[in-house]
Amino acid sequence: MEHLAGRVVSLSGWRRALVAFLAGAVAVLTQAPYDLFAAGFLAFPVLVWLLDGATADVGAGVFRRLKPAFTVGWWFGFGYFLVGLWWIGGAVLVEADSFAWALPFAVVGIPLILSFFYAFAAVLARLLWSSGLGRIAALAFAFGLTEWLRGFLFTGFPWNPIGLAAMPFPLLMQSVVLTGVFGMSALAVFVFAMPALLSSKRHRNIGLAAALVLVAAHVGYGIWRINAPEPEATSTVQVRIVQPNIDLSVKWDGSVRDEIFAGLLKATTAAAVDGAARPDLIVWPETSVPFLFSDRPDALSALGDALQDGQLLYAGAVRMQGGSATQEGLYYNSVVAINDRGEIVDAVDKVHLVPFGEYIPFADWMSRIGLNQLVAGPMTFSAGDSRHALAVKDGVTAAQFICYEIIFPELVDAGARNSNLIVNVTNDAWFGDTPGPYQHFRQAQIRAVETGLPVLRSANKGISGVIDAKGRIIDALALNVLGTVDVAVPVTAPASHRTFGLSSHINAVLIILAFAVIAIGMRASAGGRVN
Repeated sequence: MEHLAGRVVSLSGWRRALVAFLAGAVAVLTQAPYDLFAAGFLAFPVLVWLLDGATADVGAGVFRRLKPAFTVGWWFGFGYFLVGLWWIGGAVLVEADSFAWALPFAVVGIPLILSFFYAFAAVLARLLWSSGLGRIAALAFAFGLTEWLRGFLFTGFPWNPIGLAAMPFPLLMQSVVLTGVFGMSALAVFVFAMPALLSSKRHRNIGLAAALVLVAAHVGYGIWRINAPEPEATSTVQVRIVQPNIDLSVKWDGSVRDEIFAGLLKATTAAAVDGAARPDLIVWPETSVPFLFSDRPDALSALGDALQDGQLLYAGAVRMQGGSATQEGLYYNSVVAINDRGEIVDAVDKVHLVPFGEYIPFADWMSRIGLNQLVAGPMTFSAGDSRHALAVKDGVTAAQFICYEIIFPELVDAGARNSNLIVNVTNDAWFGDTPGPYQHFRQAQIRAVETGLPVLRSANKGISGVIDAKGRIIDALALNVLGTVDVAVPVTAPASHRTFGLSSHINAVLIILAFAVIAIGMRASAGGRVN
């Protein structure tokens, strides 16, 4: 191990950049759908050794001293985000004639930008660097803080946070209610980087012991919590999730809209299988309705005829507000609630929109340089002003999160308070049969554990399903299939399921700060020396 560490530390130039890139690419294997968490024990020790060698000449200015660490972190991030997010390019190829020009931005440009977060993490860690265990703590602190920043800076994009690598299946997801995802990211990096201590005897035993204690606590808490008694259910909601498997290339084609809508109606009214009861709630995916209900009152009449007494439909639809003969109205990406009389009784608009996919930041300036919406679609959306839960039945309410809103822990935590269920409608068909839909579904599982709420997920081409309050998949449909999921979902009183909130955020901050204190203390005890 000493020989390997020495060779990595001594790398320079393009070889150092290449190894950093490959280490980041290997780290992606810890994420869904691969879930090879062991890859973290290879990627992060290599990153530690690369940062060990990220030194500058004595007497160099501050920027020259930090440049080697910045370069290592940036290349590590580029490998991680390029290999982890290449599938975003599929969205611009749905209508390649119009959007193929944007492919380099989607595939390479986004990872180039996100890589600066990990470059910042590497620089921050290097500022606290010392020998032995101190540098491992410094790296854990830096990544925990950086993953938190990635969740909200520049509208936020917390996709594939490192912490998810420690939560590949439900038993190992339970600790997130104590640590939050960002605290879990710090802990994961601390444990994953620990093999770097094997290259010397300094702090090796205490470091490995600390890692073993953390892993044992993580597993032990998961076993205890996942086997703990469930809160008493106050009622049961019979749910049908519809996965219509609509081809995006024809979704907005006027000649097939009636056919698409007829398919949705057929799935809604189909007889339940395996003796399931008649559904109380039916859920259609994001923008599944291929027209504006305001243009097609006959569609609402058809829904009134299709829905039985007491049934309720949540339909992902485009909603228009305002507009006149001389001025175009505002369009919203929405979930509308439709009752058994074919009436729209409530609606929730998407609040957190996808930059360049659903709206253009600094639209006036962007239009001057010819940069318009990058993702194929019929219109640009406006953001909703606020979020509220939709009624289901008998006092049961469901919080709505559209598409990638589900990846934001704080947004979901705040939006799901005082609700009994979470509904996530999405259209991952933009990304085809790639890792993207699996990674998105994993985030929905984590939100279920954090909030202690079942998640009902309807996706156009998958993955659709029902996730229980501990992240377990009750039933689901695979990608690219047409079908429905019928599940009886027990619900509890809102006060009985709160597992995530202020204490979890405080714990995450304390975990990250603890690693900073350890790093600072060990650097001070070493007299500021680094190896």
